[in-house]
Amino acid sequence: MSISAVLDRPAASTTRPQPAGRVAPAQPAASATPAAPPARPALPAGTSPRGFALYVGIDESKAAEAGVSLGTLVEALRRTLSELAPAAETYATVALAPAGAGGRDVDVVRLALHEPSAVARTKEEPAEEDRAPRGVIVDISRKRVLIDGESAAFTFKEFELLQYLVLREGRTIERTELVSSLWEGTTDDEAPGERTIDVHVRRLRAKLGVYEDIVRTVRGVGYRFDRHADVSIRYGHGTPSPDRF
Repeated sequence: MSISAVLDRPAASTTRPQPAGRVAPAQPAASATPAAPPARPALPAGTSPRGFALYVGIDESKAAEAGVSLGTLVEALRRTLSELAPAAETYATVALAPAGAGGRDVDVVRLALHEPSAVARTKEEPAEEDRAPRGVIVDISRKRVLIDGESAAFTFKEFELLQYLVLREGRTIERTELVSSLWEGTTDDEAPGERTIDVHVRRLRAKLGVYEDIVRTVRGVGYRFDRHADVSIRYGHGTPSPDRF
């Protein structure tokens, strides 16, 4: 279905039937001058719209929580499209990404399906290698942290904690969310208490040294990652951009 077809389609009437005995309020008379058609998006020279791509970010577990499956969603979308535009051709594929890839599902999908702008971003990142070694580099793709050019001895959980905060930059994360997300799949007896998170954060900050304030404490709530000018993040292939929600 082309962009033009969507833009040219007249809007459906929003007039609702009135209950018996009730008089509908008078509507203002329509203007004698017809409204101008909506502006169409500018297209690069020599091109014309031939369809569209819809990236849907959802895994099987989230679909199951909604009472559906990925296959069910695909078929529902196909049925809707066939009703609106019977002549449209469709193609669907499942995006496979590295297990445990953080960030927003839709960003993982875009990168896994080689969406041009998503791929272009990852190709620009090697230039960060040329930066001065001073400061903190959180290398998501290689699961490591460099502090002033030296690799920091983070434990697996300490890195997971920092990564979780980094991918949700600027958002305050409650302790309960950190426990449920970083210790997902453990029983209540095995999962640590909220105070254990404080211990992990203290150790994390101790290893960050003079850069410890990139992990902020929000009193009575939890923790937040604040990026500084001397902090850079590296995202490798298969790793999405920060999760901003």
